[in-house]
Amino acid sequence: MHPLRELIIRIFPTYKREGAGLAHGRRFFSLPSAFFSVPLFLALILVCVWTGLAFAAGEAIRLGEVNPLTGNLALHGLEIHQGIEAAVAEANAQGGIGGRPLVLLSRDDQSRPDVALNQTQDLLYREKVVGLLGGYVDSLVGPISSLAARQQTPYVAAASLQQSLTAQKNPFFFRVSSMAGIVQPLSRFLSDVVKPQTVAILYTATPGSTEFAASVRDLLIQQGIRVLVFEKFRPGTPDFSMLLLKVREAKAEVLISGGFFPDNLLLVRQLREQQVPLQAFVAPWGVAYEKFLRELRQNSEGLLGMCAWNPGITYPGTEAASEAFVQAFQARYGHLPNSTTMHGYAAAKAMLAAISAVVEQGQPLSGPAIAQELRRIDLLLPMGRLRFSEYGDPLEYQQVIVQIQNGVLQVVYPPEQATGRLIYPLPHSGQE
Repeated sequence: MHPLRELIIRIFPTYKREGAGLAHGRRFFSLPSAFFSVPLFLALILVCVWTGLAFAAGEAIRLGEVNPLTGNLALHGLEIHQGIEAAVAEANAQGGIGGRPLVLLSRDDQSRPDVALNQTQDLLYREKVVGLLGGYVDSLVGPISSLAARQQTPYVAAASLQQSLTAQKNPFFFRVSSMAGIVQPLSRFLSDVVKPQTVAILYTATPGSTEFAASVRDLLIQQGIRVLVFEKFRPGTPDFSMLLLKVREAKAEVLISGGFFPDNLLLVRQLREQQVPLQAFVAPWGVAYEKFLRELRQNSEGLLGMCAWNPGITYPGTEAASEAFVQAFQARYGHLPNSTTMHGYAAAKAMLAAISAVVEQGQPLSGPAIAQELRRIDLLLPMGRLRFSEYGDPLEYQQVIVQIQNGVLQVVYPPEQATGRLIYPLPHSGQE
């Protein structure tokens, strides 16, 4: 049905559809006499003008995102959402794409795979989005990627690591992060700089964290470092006392955590309370955040984390773009962005660049056409250079090691990007 006709029907409930009769091959409609009153006639004119202006501006390009906005992963899901939203708002402020505005349809997967699947179905089948964004942890990303592939809709995941998702070619799946970009720099840092003899690894029972822990363990063993404790826990575990007891009894020098923000917050608090003697604590997720520093205060000193970007920590040559993003984001949301936010922003920038290329070429905005352009993009973003492999993995993704020193994140590895010197062993810290 023509959108104007449908709008008239909604405005005027007495408008009759008489679909049984045909006149000259078309359905005919009868209007109540009240329709022709002067006020309603003027209203119709305004509706026509509004509709004409909307079409003149170009039909909106509809994008969908699925993120955990509630549930145990809500903190990071909201960060990704805000990064995506910021990129879309930035593009709209510049006139959209080809004069067409962008509409972002957001869905909450509640940190549950079944809900993620249902919300994706709604975006694909009912909303008819041309591309999908978002996703935090692969238990949520995996179902979305499979469904998007069946519908030939490109999906750029903001936080995905599980290697099996790109082991076979899925021409419609892309992601801006990779396991290698975390595991390799962390392993090199530990083996070349810290050089412990023993480590303990605690990790969450999620696909990405499980793969991370196994990959780090294998690489460290190859370097002659003994892994004395290798234990998993459920996200949101309320007590780490027993696991920390195992770490203490094993006398591990370094504790590596594959937990997320709330896990590491509790883990560090209990580690300090129980005075577990460690030389270093390192976690790729959840430590390099302003909120983490604010919550733990002095107890965060000396802890090691990882990030691909943070305010003040940006890819060489992107300082101006990074600062512009920080200022615009802070003006919009009232707080600073973080590394997870930048992952959402980078994913959206990739999708928008591909859509722009399709529109500029005058092609229909189809899933296959957008996916083809995603394989061709080469962007320089604050998080780094973004190009995709034939399997959809980012070719240049690398995180840096940061340490909390005097309440500030300092890059301590790799040396060419270092902003401070490593403090080792872990300094003693008092209670909050």
